[in-house]
Amino acid sequence: MTENTITWDQDAEGVVTLTMDDPTAKVNTMNGHWQESMRAAVERLEQERESITGVILTSAKKTFFAGGDLDQLGPSGPEDAEDVFAMTEHVKSLLRRLEKLGRPVVAAINGAALGGGLEIALACHRRVAVDDPRIKVGLPEVTLGLLPGGGGITRLVRMLGLEKALMDWLLQGTQYRPAQAKEKGVIDELVSSPEELLPAARRWILEQGAAAAKAREGGPEETDEALGAPSYAVKPWDRKGFRLPGGTPQQPQLASRLPAFAATLVKTLHGADLPAPRAILSAAVEGAQVDFDTASRIETRYFTSLVTGRVSTAMVQAFHTEMGAIRAGAGLGERVSERHTIATAAVLGAGMMGAGIAHALATSGIDVVLKDVSKENAERGKAHCADLVGKAVARGRMDQSAADEVLGRIRTTDDYADIAGVDAVIEAVFEDFDLKSEVFAEVEKVVGRQTLLCSNTSTLPITQLQGPRERAADFVGLHFFSPVDRMKLVEIIRGEQTSQETVERAYDLVQQIRKVPILVNDGRGFYTSRVFGTLVLEAAAMVEEGVDPQRVERTARQAGFPGAPLAMLDEVSLTLTQHVRREAEKAAEAAGTERAEQPGERVVDRMVEEFDRPGRARGAGFYEYPAEGPKHLWPGLREHFAAEVDVSDEDLKDRFLYRMALETAACFEAGVLTDTASADIGGILGIGYPPHTGGPATFATNRPGGLADFVSRADALADAYGERFRPSDWLRERAAAGQGLA
Repeated sequence: MTENTITWDQDAEGVVTLTMDDPTAKVNTMNGHWQESMRAAVERLEQERESITGVILTSAKKTFFAGGDLDQLGPSGPEDAEDVFAMTEHVKSLLRRLEKLGRPVVAAINGAALGGGLEIALACHRRVAVDDPRIKVGLPEVTLGLLPGGGGITRLVRMLGLEKALMDWLLQGTQYRPAQAKEKGVIDELVSSPEELLPAARRWILEQGAAAAKAREGGPEETDEALGAPSYAVKPWDRKGFRLPGGTPQQPQLASRLPAFAATLVKTLHGADLPAPRAILSAAVEGAQVDFDTASRIETRYFTSLVTGRVSTAMVQAFHTEMGAIRAGAGLGERVSERHTIATAAVLGAGMMGAGIAHALATSGIDVVLKDVSKENAERGKAHCADLVGKAVARGRMDQSAADEVLGRIRTTDDYADIAGVDAVIEAVFEDFDLKSEVFAEVEKVVGRQTLLCSNTSTLPITQLQGPRERAADFVGLHFFSPVDRMKLVEIIRGEQTSQETVERAYDLVQQIRKVPILVNDGRGFYTSRVFGTLVLEAAAMVEEGVDPQRVERTARQAGFPGAPLAMLDEVSLTLTQHVRREAEKAAEAAGTERAEQPGERVVDRMVEEFDRPGRARGAGFYEYPAEGPKHLWPGLREHFAAEVDVSDEDLKDRFLYRMALETAACFEAGVLTDTASADIGGILGIGYPPHTGGPATFATNRPGGLADFVSRADALADAYGERFRPSDWLRERAAAGQGLA
């Protein structure tokens, strides 16, 4: 049975208010219920047009409209192309009929209008929005491997011109605050509160009618002959003589700049072969050369090709399905406790990481005690927090009073006694087992029995750290990523003695500070650090083989990585990778085994010990860091390592992707990972796995033959480049059984 999602209310002046409110969901989407309800509403509007003065389209939800039904679109394949095309054209036909109703239609935007939500608003003749910085307006489809398929490209190009539509709205998927969207020409009017929204929309409709009536006193009403409608209810592109703002691609002024659009796109993507931005550019340029309805069909064809392709399937899987599972806490299993919130926390260690954690806590309304070995060090950490909120104020993201409140929540100290009574402790000292153990020994002397004990460690096993603790069940790993203010991920590590309630409390804490939690089990390096290590070491191994270092960096970017791996290795420091390796060697020795040397490690050792180039912190690593000008690769790399080697770019790109994916599979095999959502979202948000792949777990399975295809290519890489690419027996068994990684 189809649920009605749109209510109709007509006032005495003939203004109809259509309120979208899907009773089956928290947000409005273009699902089957909405499509049927919109069809019925548009038919009634057409039938009763003579009694209608204008139409207001609004929402009863906190958001205006969330966009397309990704649950329906996500699993589509090439065999679904005809159905996807027909469904898209049907939705667009409803919006086109609304647009050509012959009566003014106003979108009253009370909340976020993203994707299809903004496309609905673009089909209206006016857009009024609440001036609330929490509201976002935009077309972010490109971030899901898609394009705006509900008329967004076709209408924006005609509203703003080709260049502004592409650069401001379409290619980057930028989301704007309402005031910014007004400056960009998409929102027409702002109101200061939700209560003013419908009156403002209604007032505009009546003012247009009144102005038209006054004009008629001196002669006939100005109408559009084709539509038989007052001119104020006709879009510019439906009028005779319409000219595209900025010109069409056939006109010399724009035609001369078109090649720069493609070049800019390649530069922005660093050569990565991503289908969505290319399709957006093509649909916009091709559509600008034809009439509106033809342009709309061109847009639909490109949209269909993306929806039924593997890239969008992977990205929707990661950013919609798996991110939704993480938000819902699916990885926790059945909860044993109610949701928790904390009011106070202590952060131990006021370096860049500790200060960043304190800032994240304080901006979420939590009172923080920031402790270091000296008050002076703690104050330096607070000063870093002050810098962060100062930047937020300068960028208009926070006012000064809110910034003062944030800083007022942070209290500095050098005395453990000052952390007594806090709800949670987050330790963020240097990555050393003995030091961390000493810190927690002091903590346990002063905190209460209910205090959550968290260690921000990136490599040290939580089981070992919690071993000496009196309250081992309350001890959990919280691995934040640097810089904390920009990195959304937090890796929660469950030690062997960590209780389920402690894991739930940690999960709730991460969500309370608006971060994204993933949950993993214990093991050296856990998940993210372990897999990240394979990326940077593979880059070092390529240098060791003689591959030109510039080519190493370039092919990684072409594969879709957000950063170049040798540059990333400089950032984390080569000495840290040596330290992690030594710790792993100690653990192997203690277990009675021997850790084998990995390709690339000799390069790291030579860089540190022979060339004294330990990384960016020392101003010298794989890169030079001049005081003036940008960083650049150290010329000595070519002198000492480069050689003529026969290896294709495709192999170099696959070596990065497969090496990380194989290590991800090893994490599943070892029980460190248990769910693909943590693997994919952790890989993308934490260690830069290319988003268009959907994450390392999805990369391994999202192919025609599933995991078996992945295993076959990995074997080929192993034959050519070494046994580190050889799939394990466990992985082969799962591939043969047609299974995934989880």
